[in-house]
Amino acid sequence: MPSRCILILLDGLGDRSFESLDGKTPLEAAKTPNLDRLAECGVNGLFHADRVGRALPSENAHFAIFGYGPDEFPGRGYLEAVGAGIEVSDDDVAILAHFVSVKEEGGKLLLRRDKPEFSPQEIEELTRHIASYDAGGIILSFTHTGRHEGILTLSGSVSPFITDTDPFIRGRYLMEPLPHAHAVDDPVAQRSARALKDYLLWCYNELSSHPLNEKRTADGKLPLNAIATQRAGKYKEVQPFQERWGLRGLSISSGIVYWGLCRFVGIEILKDKDTGNIAADFTRRMETALGSLNDYDFIHVHTKAPDTAAHDEGAGAKKKAIEEIDKGLGEVIDRLLADREILTIVTSDHSTPSESVLIHSGEPVPIAIMGKGVRRDGVESFDEVSCAAGALGFVQGEDLMHLVLNHLDRVKLRGAMDTPEDQPYWPGPFEPFILE
Repeated sequence: MPSRCILILLDGLGDRSFESLDGKTPLEAAKTPNLDRLAECGVNGLFHADRVGRALPSENAHFAIFGYGPDEFPGRGYLEAVGAGIEVSDDDVAILAHFVSVKEEGGKLLLRRDKPEFSPQEIEELTRHIASYDAGGIILSFTHTGRHEGILTLSGSVSPFITDTDPFIRGRYLMEPLPHAHAVDDPVAQRSARALKDYLLWCYNELSSHPLNEKRTADGKLPLNAIATQRAGKYKEVQPFQERWGLRGLSISSGIVYWGLCRFVGIEILKDKDTGNIAADFTRRMETALGSLNDYDFIHVHTKAPDTAAHDEGAGAKKKAIEEIDKGLGEVIDRLLADREILTIVTSDHSTPSESVLIHSGEPVPIAIMGKGVRRDGVESFDEVSCAAGALGFVQGEDLMHLVLNHLDRVKLRGAMDTPEDQPYWPGPFEPFILE
């Protein structure tokens, strides 16, 4: 059986069917001879990182894929802070925050339907203006991380149990920050929500009157006059990936949330930023993975291209992005399949509908596993419909890591105890029998 695993993660790959694609999904419609070849060489099925119908963001899906439960999840805000290299103490709360354009309507703030265009210099200037705020002993600090986005850190006696203010959909009102239902009577959560609101009100007033925004308005441009927040998070202690699964992990990815998540669970990261050439980016990451197999047992190779295309350009663009990934895969597929020590898994973290008000949707995604000794089921195409007929069946969440151990001949027989801890992998870090 293989001794190493490469997990190819095609972000947001799953989708819905479209009349413009003759009733097919972008993946079904795409010409993918190399992904199809992988499917032909192994066993296929459908995968959902939680339960069918539930829409997961990438960070929650990846967390489950790596074998961690929802109760261990620290929140996306914290993960992005870690990925961006922002110093966050164990007691701080980190929240995703970004500049938006709003207008007052009946005492509320309406998120404008049009996206404002801006320069990096404008964002830098506005960031300096709202970088720090003292809300009665709770210190709020805004750090710009890229484009119009940033991390808002709350320091002091603070709680992560605060609702979002970002409605996600343009043309809707920003929302009131409130304590979560289970923390509604918690004074720390109440003060945290109030501190956040005070800061956001201050930001709105400061940004609206800033000379830069006054000039933008005079020039007929939309002002960047408010901050919207979502997905607060705080540090939690978790078991490192190698301790939990007995595998040395590496992630080759772009995007600070993946870097932060992997750092959090103890998977090493190799930052590989997108260049705009989807095929070349994917080939480079796969070549890096193939060259790293002597040092790692589990390598996560990630591309955001399908997800980005679905969000920004629609089903046709997503189809083209998938075809570019397949083109990049074609440069390394012979090496990948020829190495009998490699277990290859290709799947996605979630479905991203190309034409919907939803950010992500709850349909399962295809999964294919191939390598020495892996069953072959006769599936000939890698897509959401064809893979559903595969012998692997339906795979959920943490099942994936157990499948990895199984196909690497590392899964432990239930009931065997080679160490005091009942770890899922075998052999564990056992103590040799001493003759004394």
